[in-house]
Amino acid sequence: MSEPNPPIPTSTLEYYQPLPEPQGPPPRERYWIHALLLMATGFTTLVVGARMEFNFLHNLPPFAAADEYLPFFPIGWVLAQPARLLLGIPFSATLLVILLAHEMGHYVFCRYYGVRATLPFFLPAPTMIGTLGAVIRIKAPIRSRAALFDIGIAGPIAGFVVAVATLAVAMNLSKPLATGAGQSDLQLGFPAIFYVIHGLLRSVAPSHAIAALPLTRVYLHPTAVAAWVGMFATALNLLPSGQLDGGHIVYAVAPRTHRIISWLTVIVLVYLGRSYVGWRVWAGLIIVMNVLTYRQQQAPEYPVLPASRWALALLALIMLALTFTISPFQISWR
Repeated sequence: MSEPNPPIPTSTLEYYQPLPEPQGPPPRERYWIHALLLMATGFTTLVVGARMEFNFLHNLPPFAAADEYLPFFPIGWVLAQPARLLLGIPFSATLLVILLAHEMGHYVFCRYYGVRATLPFFLPAPTMIGTLGAVIRIKAPIRSRAALFDIGIAGPIAGFVVAVATLAVAMNLSKPLATGAGQSDLQLGFPAIFYVIHGLLRSVAPSHAIAALPLTRVYLHPTAVAAWVGMFATALNLLPSGQLDGGHIVYAVAPRTHRIISWLTVIVLVYLGRSYVGWRVWAGLIIVMNVLTYRQQQAPEYPVLPASRWALALLALIMLALTFTISPFQISWR
């Protein structure tokens, strides 16, 4: 019978330093901060969602900067008639559920492994999607590579599953782009998962109005846009670098190559910046993360990662391939 964890070679003992047990009671959670940020994010996503729903119902361009002080964030339009906020419920609720699923995936596994972590912090922002996403804070060391791997991958899996289910329903609610509809100020680029779901719709319901249309001629329902945001967030988090979820997964699988892969990711993003300048912004952020965490040990090197996690590592790579798009969106300013 083979041992579940082989003995540690003498030459590598210096890498094995068991983490100390957390001392003292856990800090008191400030639930009011989480609630306040959730309400604020609910409002900002309702604002953008209301305009999306209004445009969808009236066959107007999906995204339009109009005359707002903040492009794509129609706060003036909403405040003129506050009841319009109700139109934003489908988009807002869908997006918040996807983000919550992702963060709770991390949180549940933190609790499972006894790692102190906060509840999700939602981040409101006057952007085209009304938010910068959500995060949790891990406040204690992660004590094994298996724990690091499970905590890192649980969020993307949970968010991806909810986003795929949402997209399957939302694609059915979408409709052909009206012939007379004007050009939108913002064009979304579709990741592979959109083509997969669209192809499944064509197979299951060939008579559907959008089944035979290319995705560029489909007017996505606002909940489908929320699913798109969820996919985009999944792709960003799965980038194999730094302190991102993908970086945690790479570190858990091969800690000694983590830094090399992190810098290779930066190079790839800089190259992709030729198609979408935002990738170069992300490259800059990852450089900062790489520099700040140069000597940070995310988890002890031993015991090694169980072989049972390799299939999930492949799943993470597949999810990244399905959700990543070289040119997520293009903006034309009028």
